[in-house]
Amino acid sequence: MRKILLFAGSFLLAAAGFCQNPIQYLFIGTNSDAKEGGIHIYRFNPNKGEATFISKVETGYATYMAVSQDKKYVYAVNELPGGNDGEVSAFALDKTKGALSLINKQTTGGPSPCYVSVDSTGKNVVVANYAGGNIVLYKTGQDGALQPVLQTLGHEGYGVNVTRQEMPHPHSVVFSPDQQFLFSADLGNDRVYKYKFNANDAATPLTDGDPQYYTVEDGSGPRHIVFSPNRQFAYVINELSGKIIAYQYNNGQLTEVQTIEATKTGDKNDMGAADIHITPDGKFLYASNRGKANDIAIFKTSSDGKLLEVGHQKVGEHPRNFMIDPTGRFLLVANRDSNNIQIFVINRNYGLLEASGTTISVNKPMFLMMTPIK
Repeated sequence: MRKILLFAGSFLLAAAGFCQNPIQYLFIGTNSDAKEGGIHIYRFNPNKGEATFISKVETGYATYMAVSQDKKYVYAVNELPGGNDGEVSAFALDKTKGALSLINKQTTGGPSPCYVSVDSTGKNVVVANYAGGNIVLYKTGQDGALQPVLQTLGHEGYGVNVTRQEMPHPHSVVFSPDQQFLFSADLGNDRVYKYKFNANDAATPLTDGDPQYYTVEDGSGPRHIVFSPNRQFAYVINELSGKIIAYQYNNGQLTEVQTIEATKTGDKNDMGAADIHITPDGKFLYASNRGKANDIAIFKTSSDGKLLEVGHQKVGEHPRNFMIDPTGRFLLVANRDSNNIQIFVINRNYGLLEASGTTISVNKPMFLMMTPIK
């Protein structure tokens, strides 16, 4: 097995502390074909700073994943070549072996699926089809299997960017912290859709919210959404403008409090903002930028939800996705075009990132996710 030591000696102890933290499975979804593709699974030890390869499951392009709250099932969207409708795969997770076994697959009813979420009950799985202009909902069986599509909800409209916004492009589907709503950021029409959500409704779990959607500045291209740990704020990263919108969140309502730039290249034709995450303690927010920037933007959060820029950390090429481990001590970046995962130590006082000097080599990494072994 391949074992990767992140750091050694006093540096590791200072970064990770002396308390014991749960060992995690690290899932890496890739956009690569054949033997190098699929989902790679590592054993990540935040106490010793070790990442050890365990297993791999071959599947189509695994561009995004979600795990059920009981940690028994993993769902992955598979983008298929040629503009064909994508697939979503259901896997059973063997936590003793760190292995995934395929349960079943369903079509997504649209090409280029790019995001998948599972609700807290595990009964509902939702997928965003970027090139299909729609989102779809599935019910799951007791064994985690996906039933055929139950709901298809199409978005309408287009944006001012004639190249990128010629039609709706849903890029994410995120359940609200209270599980009463589902929000979908649509890059193609500059809207953030809101749906009411009833997990136990057997026919129409999703219905239009009030308002049906929130409009952002023309040409912004909303991509991903993250809620603060205290559930009081939501943040939207906009791919085309390179800006983050901060909202106050209250009972399903979003109220804008700030818009701040995340990309500093100064080239409006080279924006590529991608992913956004907050540390578990809610103190710092990070956003990834592709294009010429290839960096992680670092922000400190305020009690009113506003962000204060701390700095930018250079990373590899095309950081499409990144994650913060459950301890809040490490930030892992999936650099698609550098074919690696970089691991940084988070300064818990200032939010700055320090490179560990170690990377995990994986071909075309697209998505990162962790779940505890026990």
